[in-house]
Amino acid sequence: MPSLAPTPSQTVGPFYGYALPFPGGGEVSPAGHPDTVTLHGYVYDGAGEPVPDALVETWQPAPGGSRAGAPGSLRHDPVTGLVVGRDRTRFTGFGRVPTDADGHWTVTTLPPGGVPYVSVAVFARGLLHHLYTRAYLTDTGDALLASLPGDRRATLVAHAEAGAPRTYRFDIRLQGEGETVFLEFGP
Repeated sequence: MPSLAPTPSQTVGPFYGYALPFPGGGEVSPAGHPDTVTLHGYVYDGAGEPVPDALVETWQPAPGGSRAGAPGSLRHDPVTGLVVGRDRTRFTGFGRVPTDADGHWTVTTLPPGGVPYVSVAVFARGLLHHLYTRAYLTDTGDALLASLPGDRRATLVAHAEAGAPRTYRFDIRLQGEGETVFLEFGP
């Protein structure tokens, strides 16, 4: 039997966009909670162009530091079984949002307890594996941040927006100048 040449690996996108996003995926905080913060930004490619078909996931502990989450916060249509959105009453610590046509994403959440950051994963076309990073809401008190040179550290810090209380901007640059620091987790 003849030997066949290997084929390229399947990339993580843009096919995930048909099944992974769900209604209310970025609404992590309970509706009307007074401590809600907004974390948003853009995903940029190596040429500095917005990526309109990326997917951003966030994970974090609850404000009290619990990492248990709240399973079952997604509601399903009783007839079709399709996901119709979050119940908006329980904090899950998990968000998943696609970028829009301009490469923008938004998550509303609560301040993380016990750590100064929200963990972030990015799925995008051309990536063989998703990328992990952190969005720090403060730039003090963390060993990882302290270990990085200033220009690299700056890529992990979300910036409070003037005139928009409790709103932070965190842009993700996949490569090139100002590339976001991505984390590698070994076995």
